[in-house]
Amino acid sequence: MRENVINLKVVLANGDVVKTGNRARKSSAGYDLTRLLIGSEGTLGVIIEVTLRLQKIPQHSVVARCSFNSIKDAADVAIATMLSGIQVSRVELLDEVQMRALNIANGTNLPENPTLLFEFVGTEAYSREQTLMVQKIVSEHHGSDFIFAEEPEAKKELWKMRKEALWACFAMQPTYEALISDVCVPLSRLSDLISKSKEMLDASPLI
Repeated sequence: MRENVINLKVVLANGDVVKTGNRARKSSAGYDLTRLLIGSEGTLGVIIEVTLRLQKIPQHSVVARCSFNSIKDAADVAIATMLSGIQVSRVELLDEVQMRALNIANGTNLPENPTLLFEFVGTEAYSREQTLMVQKIVSEHHGSDFIFAEEPEAKKELWKMRKEALWACFAMQPTYEALISDVCVPLSRLSDLISKSKEMLDASPLI
């Protein structure tokens, strides 16, 4: 968000209206109030106007999916990919419970193992190059079933499992309620923290 907001008009607690930023691509004049206000998530003022930077639709994209025997291997691949400098547009991790829920909800027979979804964008050649580089990283971390798609319908079908993840959980346990949360951790601890969280979840009554 912070990279795509050019400026804001905000009403402060005392009623003052301030406008942050300008149309210049770069400025070192004064405080960076735009990012300060974005980071405050509404606690420093009420945003009444936003100027956004438009992004060009990528020329080409590739969506890939792969499976792993352990959640740690999947997390390690996500970390290795990010540290390698590969420009990943999106990466999502679904554990074996989530994959089971998707199978129940859709009547599919997907591998019920920790699964990673990737999206690579750029030129056709660049996207394919990134995909093959990640495929190599996956193979080095005991990954399997690496598939990728470039056709719009095939990409949509692969990414559908992430879009439907929450609703699939209700198919598995219709009487349960969902608790949605978000956390932010250091990349260097990601694998350990995901593994530990998984252990705690498996030992709890939560699904």
